[in-house]
Amino acid sequence: MDGSFVAENRVERERLFALTSKLDEASLKHEMPNGWTVAETLTHLAFWDSYCVALVAGWEKSGYSLTKANVEATNAAAEALAKAIPAMAAVGLVREAAEAADNKVEQITPELAAAIEAGGQANFFSRFRHRQAHLDKIAKELSL
Repeated sequence: MDGSFVAENRVERERLFALTSKLDEASLKHEMPNGWTVAETLTHLAFWDSYCVALVAGWEKSGYSLTKANVEATNAAAEALAKAIPAMAAVGLVREAAEAADNKVEQITPELAAAIEAGGQANFFSRFRHRQAHLDKIAKELSL
């Protein structure tokens, strides 16, 4: 397994922390072009990082098994929850989830990593890609 994801995850996690430190209530409630607010977008990121932690924890206990998520349905369910979370709470959620996900993927055993890679789900290691895509959109939208 190529461990370059560790440094890239850290870079985007640090970028996430820096960007979220600049956000106030008004910017968190700013609507993005896709109709989600900035806070909902951050909650979306928190959900997927938390999902990664839960999935990998399950694989650690029971062994790897191919998992196919219905991303559209999952996003819709997560969006409904995100709307109920206070905007400022999204900052803490996304930060905690990013740290937890990065720590979890850094601790994967070589055997589990090999099984996950062989199953075509190595994307779980590279949390930075999902964060980067959304942070780029937020930064552009808010001119940060």
